[in-house]
Parts: sequence; structure tokens; C-alpha cells
Amino acid sequence: MSLDPNMIILLVEDSEIMRKMEIKIINDLGFSNVLEAKDGQDAIDQLKTDQKVDLIISDWNMPIKDGYELLLWVRADAKRKETPFIMATAQGERTQVTKAKEAGISGMVSKPFTSEELQNVMGAAISGEAAENGKTYTRTPQTTADGRLKIKMGHIQITDHLVLGVLKHLADTGHFKPELFTLETECMATWNQVAGSLEKGEVDGSLVLAPIAMDLFSAGVPIKLLLLAHKNGSIFVRNKKGGFQQEKAADFFRDKDFYIPHRLSMHHMLAHMYLKELGLKPGVPGEDGINVCFEVVPPVKMPEFLGQNQDACGFMVAEPIGTKSIAGGIADLQFLSGQVWPGHPCCVVTLREEVIKDHEPAIQEFISLLVEAGKFIKEKPAVAAEIAVSFLDPDGNLGLRQSVLKNVLTEPHGITTHDLFPVKEDLKRMLDYMHHDMGVGQLIDLDKFVDTSFAGKACGYTAPELADTKEPQKGPHTPSPAALAKDAAAKAMLEKEGKYLTFSLDGEEFGLSILRIVEIMGVLPITPVPRVPEFFKGVINLRGKVIPVIDLRLRLGIEETEYTDRTCIIVVETQAPDGLVKSGIVVDSVNEVVNLTAENIEPAPAFGTSLDTSYIMGMAKVDEKVKVLLEIDQVLSEEEMAQAMGF
Repeated sequence: MSLDPNMIILLVEDSEIMRKMEIKIINDLGFSNVLEAKDGQDAIDQLKTDQKVDLIISDWNMPIKDGYELLLWVRADAKRKETPFIMATAQGERTQVTKAKEAGISGMVSKPFTSEELQNVMGAAISGEAAENGKTYTRTPQTTADGRLKIKMGHIQITDHLVLGVLKHLADTGHFKPELFTLETECMATWNQVAGSLEKGEVDGSLVLAPIAMDLFSAGVPIKLLLLAHKNGSIFVRNKKGGFQQEKAADFFRDKDFYIPHRLSMHHMLAHMYLKELGLKPGVPGEDGINVCFEVVPPVKMPEFLGQNQDACGFMVAEPIGTKSIAGGIADLQFLSGQVWPGHPCCVVTLREEVIKDHEPAIQEFISLLVEAGKFIKEKPAVAAEIAVSFLDPDGNLGLRQSVLKNVLTEPHGITTHDLFPVKEDLKRMLDYMHHDMGVGQLIDLDKFVDTSFAGKACGYTAPELADTKEPQKGPHTPSPAALAKDAAAKAMLEKEGKYLTFSLDGEEFGLSILRIVEIMGVLPITPVPRVPEFFKGVINLRGKVIPVIDLRLRLGIEETEYTDRTCIIVVETQAPDGLVKSGIVVDSVNEVVNLTAENIEPAPAFGTSLDTSYIMGMAKVDEKVKVLLEIDQVLSEEEMAQAMGF
């Protein structure tokens, strides 16, 4: 049915930044009449008035009164008891869904959700078509005309799912030639879509977070875990703002928000373990005594939210989101998941039992080729990174770069794909900690859920043989500052890759990103300007536009010299208070354009140069020569640029 665009919606959400995001989703669906409440009590106070409300959308975990308490109040209130009520929450476990349905919700959507997911739930809630409770879905396997099994697999846009993308690429290009199956992959926006499609039999299987798969199994969804999708592969980063000190780490994280991609995730578990180790009490809003608040946020939104919210201390997520954030100057590295629990499971390969039952040879071939795809990633990370760009970001929405993905795939403590055998002891450790220490998820019989027979044949060993070679895992630990500094420095250089124009000053070579250069010219007549610093030489008329010119020698503290026929003015764009502006910098001579990779670039030195290191983006080594890469926006301060432009 069509929804009235003029209906009045009460949105109840304690996190201001999440509230803004959800309002935008609601507005994008065509609804502009949105009332806001910061918690359940605030919502009740508004509902006690005569204010008309056509639909309530509420978070579950909130301080003072949570969404469940609000739901009970609404259903007990004579005036409001028929008001459609949607629970929009990170509380996605099946037991919680059942609890909310028994209390009378009209619909439920799990965070993080898309506009399409919310629209579907809103339509059902307004029409009174409550979601079916306890329905069992079946999947009818599909085959091709020549009898091959059509395997449709769901996934999301993270490096954890690259084995699927590499298998698809190698099959499509003829490197792999499956005899018993064809492969179709479907990229989805959220974990909830992946879980929902697996539960409803819309796909044959999926690569999904292990705790989500366990929760589905506990609810009676007929799935089996056949293989790991990877080991390790996640990253914990902290907000670059806030003055972090290792010896006062607890103070940095205390009383702040921390972002996770899903409550049923290894990221949630490892972040909980680390923060607890610091002596903190992490949890969700509304829990007693917590001093670090977990918020579920879409992974692609985490860098944006972290940059905007000074009350956010960091996030933990699958790569490459964290590395991209470090390279972009938004976050600093705290640790890689493989440093605190080496070889831990995270995402798993699950398939519906109906598909496995009558097609075991095809499933065996599929699992075996996934194992081979994992080895291919290990052996050829540069090629795998190139495949990853098109598989994970086909429309370019994430801005993924091959260099970032290659760094993720070759990181010593990062994602590993060459050993995908599912070890039940590791999965049990995950299950037990989340259930007993965090109160998340249900205990299940892993012997019934995990089928290692396919992986055993593909990997060439059985569970007991593998278990005998594994040392007992200890609890999480904080990596050494030296190890963290080395990893962080390598990641910080990734965004600095690209083409640079090199030029000379006093016999030394410097470089500027070619993306900031407008043009290069010989020296034009420069008109002096009074009452400006000495390094401002004046202004030039560039095709009718007046722009300031600085002598880069003087700005960098190098002795002035006479201009020659090799002297050039490089016109660049710099960041001023009112946006990008053009200015000219005078250099001794222009040399060449070089293409630099992260391997060529090192961080600015703390000593060993007479230059102010705040001007230096990095040091590049090319053909045994060192070039100083300048950060052009730092060469002039905002105050100096404003003074120059004001003349």
C-alpha cells in the first residue's frame, strides 16, 4: 500500500548522530513530518500530550527508559495503543525479536538498515500486515540445462569476502573451470540483508559473520557452516582527535561512543575484551554502569561519523575501512585483530541444507575452489587487490584503491585466506564469551552446525589432525607500541601515493602532488605589496586574475638567490578559510613528474632536516635519491593566506 507522505512520525533514538542519519533516511523516503525524542521517557512525555503521531520508530537500547519499556507503555495506553510501532534496533538476536513481537510491535528493522528495508517495514506496519513469526522457509536448488548446480551466494563489500570474488573472477576468466556448478554472487548493503536472504532461502548460501550464522541456526534456519571465509582481517582504530596516551588509554575511551558493525560480530567481542582489559565497562545504552557505549553503525559510515563526533572514541570493523581512515588522517591504529587473537575466525561460508543434501559433489567442488581462491590471494596479493577493487566497489562508491587493498592483504597480522579450515574450538570460544560474558546470542550444538567434511577434503586434513598442531589460545593482549607504530606508519602513507611534480631548491629536490598543480610558467613581472612577510614577493596578473606569489626558498628558510631563466612559478591550489584559492610559488627549476607508491614514501623525519617538519608530507626514495614531499596546505597558514589575499 502507498504511505501518506504527510503522516507524523515520532523517532526515538538516544544517539544524536544516529538520529540525524535516520531522519535523513526517513526524509529520503518522502516523509518530512518527523518528531524527535532522545529516549523512551522523552517519547512518553510527548505522547501524553495531544500531539498527533501516526507512527513510532524507536531504538531498543536507551537510557532512562528503553524502547521495550516504551512499547509496553504505548500498548497499555488507551489513546495510543493502536499506534503502529516499529523497533529499529541493534538488538537483532532471534530471542529479542520474539520478545518484541509478543509485546506487540508492528514491525522490526535491525540496525544498520537501508531506506529500502525501512520502507518495507513501514508499509507492513501501517497496513497491519505484521511480519510472519516462526515461518520456515525452504530453498529449491536450481540447475542449468546441462545439470550443473546454480549456486547463489550473498556477501557485503568487505575484504573478508574476497575469496568469493576471486573464485568468481577466476571462474569467469577460465582460470578455474568448475564442472559441477555455476556461481552467482549478490552484493548486499547490510549484514541484515545477508542474514534475511539466507533465512528466507533467497540465496543458496552466504559469507556472513559467524555469530549471525549461529543465531540463525539457533532459530531453526536449516544452514550449515562449511568453511571459514578468512581468519583475522579486522582493525580497531581510535579517533585521531583527543590526545591519546598509551599510559592513559582508559581515560581516552571512558564515557565515549564506540562503533561496531553488528552486535553479533567478532568486532563486538574483541572490542569488548580489549576495553574490559583496560578496566572499563563497555555495553549498550541503558545497561547499568557502562562507561563505553557501543553503537551499531554501517561500516562505510564509520569514518564520517568518527570525524564528526568528538564523543566517539573509535571503531572496530573489517578492512579496508580502518586502513582507509588511517590513510585519510581520520583515525590512528590501536591494533589489528590478528595481533590480539592470532588466527581467529570471523566470517564463515554457510549453505542451506536443502542445497547440500542432493548436491554434495557440486558443493565439494565449490568448497575446494574457495580454498584454492584463498591460496591465490596469499600467493598473488597484488592481483587479488586488483580483483578486489572491481568486486567490492564496482561503482566506485567506496573509493577503494588497489594500494590500500594490497596493504590489507599483505599486512603481517592482517587477513589470512590460505587456511580456511573451521576449528570448532575457536568457534566455541567465540560463542561462549559472547553468551556468558556479554549476554549476546544463544548457545548451540556446534557438532550439528559445523560440517568439516567438505573443508577436510579441500584442505587435506581432518579436525583432530589440525587440533593437535594448534597451541592453546590466550586472552587478548595489547600489541607493543613499536609494532603499532610500524603498522600505522605504513598505512598512513597509502593516501600519499600518486604522481608528483619534482623541482629544485638550493640543490635539493622537492615534490608536490600533481593534483594540486594548476600550471607551470616562467617568471612574470611581480608587483610588490606593502606590509606582508618577506617571503610574499607580491602579485601577478594571470589572465586577468590577480594571485599572490611566494618565494618558496624564503618560506622554507633557505637563502634567497637571483632568478634565472630556469626559475619557474608553479601555480597551485591551496586551502584557505573560504575554500581553494590559487597562488604561485617560485622555485629554482622544475625537474620531472614521478609516480610514487607507498613503498617509496616514508613519514616525515623527526630530525635530520632543517625544514619545519609540519611542511613535510613525507620523504620519497627514487633511484637512491631522497625527495622531500611538501604538504602545500601547511606551507602557508590560514592566517598568512588570509593576509596575502587581503593585501
